[in-house]
Amino acid sequence: MSTTIPAEGRQADVADRRGPSSWWAVTGAVAGLAGIVGMQASTSLSATMDEGVVGNAVAMMDRMAEERALILTEHVAMNVAALLLLVFAAGLCRRLAGGLDPHSLLPQVAAGGLILTSAACLIGTGLTTELVFGLGEGDQLLPEFAAFGAHWMGTIPWLWAGAGISALAVAAASLRHGALPRWIGWTSAVLGTVTALFGISPLQYMAGFTGPVWVLVCAVGLWLSGRSARA
Repeated sequence: MSTTIPAEGRQADVADRRGPSSWWAVTGAVAGLAGIVGMQASTSLSATMDEGVVGNAVAMMDRMAEERALILTEHVAMNVAALLLLVFAAGLCRRLAGGLDPHSLLPQVAAGGLILTSAACLIGTGLTTELVFGLGEGDQLLPEFAAFGAHWMGTIPWLWAGAGISALAVAAASLRHGALPRWIGWTSAVLGTVTALFGISPLQYMAGFTGPVWVLVCAVGLWLSGRSARA
């Protein structure tokens, strides 16, 4: 006697054999790369660093008007990072939960740190639209607001301390519980420690250099390990 398996059952069986998709990790890699691009664009903005203009609101506004392309680059890159970090956070949470005790807090901590970082990236670009259009008009923007906006773009998007906490959670899941490859754990331990320490120190903006790098490296590692597991 032959037994017909319902379509739903066949689909579930295929999903079980393939395992969860790891394409969410690709979004993490793109988010990390976008974060690096955004940080480099922010570093290139000279209105808050050039001694010849710092302290002079009008001179700062004029310099920013010359660097509108960099402002737009930072805006787009950091928004891409902010949105894709949410997808990466959800996928990372699911991946860790699959290899840890159901009562472990590590998946939620890892996701929460990335969500916090996403919020910082999004809020950090909250003034760029008004600045770009206002700088283009010339007389539609107060110099003092432009100076404030320059400092805003050079500080808030750099608050990647949350990614440091996520990295430490990933390190614990890997090195203590074996939920992920050990090389990802050691990489996360080093970059997570550095990022978190920067975040709680007066040098907190330095976390913007290491946080996106960890997201990129971790995401690529998770994608590769996911492909290997399904091979």
